[in-house]
Amino acid sequence: MSFFRKLFTRASAKEQQEAPLPAAEDAVAVPEPIAEEPTPAPEAVAEPAPRSGWFSRLSEGLSKSSRSITGSITSIFTKKKLDKATLQDLEDVLLQADLGLPMAERIVREVSSGRYDKEIDPEEVKRILADEVSKVLKPVEVPFTFGSEKPFIILVVGVNGAGKTTTIGKLGAIARAEGHKVMFAACDTFRAAAIEQLNVWGGRIGAKVMSRPTGADASGLAFDAIAEARADGTDILFIDTAGRLQNKQYLMDELDKIVRVIKKQDEKAPHAVLLVLDATTGQNAMAQADIFTKVAGVTGLIMTKLDGTARGGILVAIAERFKIPVHAIGVGEKIEDLQPFDAEGFARAISGLEEA
Repeated sequence: MSFFRKLFTRASAKEQQEAPLPAAEDAVAVPEPIAEEPTPAPEAVAEPAPRSGWFSRLSEGLSKSSRSITGSITSIFTKKKLDKATLQDLEDVLLQADLGLPMAERIVREVSSGRYDKEIDPEEVKRILADEVSKVLKPVEVPFTFGSEKPFIILVVGVNGAGKTTTIGKLGAIARAEGHKVMFAACDTFRAAAIEQLNVWGGRIGAKVMSRPTGADASGLAFDAIAEARADGTDILFIDTAGRLQNKQYLMDELDKIVRVIKKQDEKAPHAVLLVLDATTGQNAMAQADIFTKVAGVTGLIMTKLDGTARGGILVAIAERFKIPVHAIGVGEKIEDLQPFDAEGFARAISGLEEA
């Protein structure tokens, strides 16, 4: 089973036959005032490389984080005996990578256990790091599945600039490549660029897009999109949302209204609430996870832009604190750079180790 097919597996239903994507038009420029991942070319929807190829891409994507951590580990532990100063240096390195204090303290304890006042190989420290990271991440490594509901309604939340709209487009492209009928609802009605971006993606992959002019009522659009998706036989409906944190109460009220309106159409919906976080924001991503889990009832997490930061450890800190299922991670601009989350692979890549 390919990585893409693993990402969209319908629970308790037969896998649908793959359907080729419609011919795509040339990319059009989207006037995006907030930095997001560039929309990749249509041909990027090709089947991804085998797992070993993905691990290479993952390692390359996490290279900034890995180099920052492992380079320091090598300099700290090469030809030095383990003492209080080296352990403090190690903890500082782990904290700078945003792994979080609980994780940093555990790794330091494990490194020091039975090795105090002895030399320790930097490679051994890396293996301990990988093992401890994997222990935290393995419980949240949860493949994304969708149930028998039709349409399966996915509410996508996150702050503006996290790559939320682009991630919706990529997920839609993956789902279309696997033969599912997809619809987008552009309910981030405050940003013209977000609306246009989804329309570009929809035209590119052959997905219907429900949108209205900037400033339109988002909840009303969500209501109509569900009715249209049901009438149209849509398999998956992605609902984009605004992500302005300047006024948290307004954000809460708006998301609450959208959810209430969705439930008028289907009391069990939204069937999934995906939080998109930008790894480059570091500790701000932790704060965002806190807000959105309280506001939106997040069921799963997708972390983007891990290739753009030396602080990829923030995913570990978020997993440890919030225990949110991690469905996928992004390490680049192409569609195949968004893949199902592999806890062991992530742990080894960020620790600078080879594939197991």
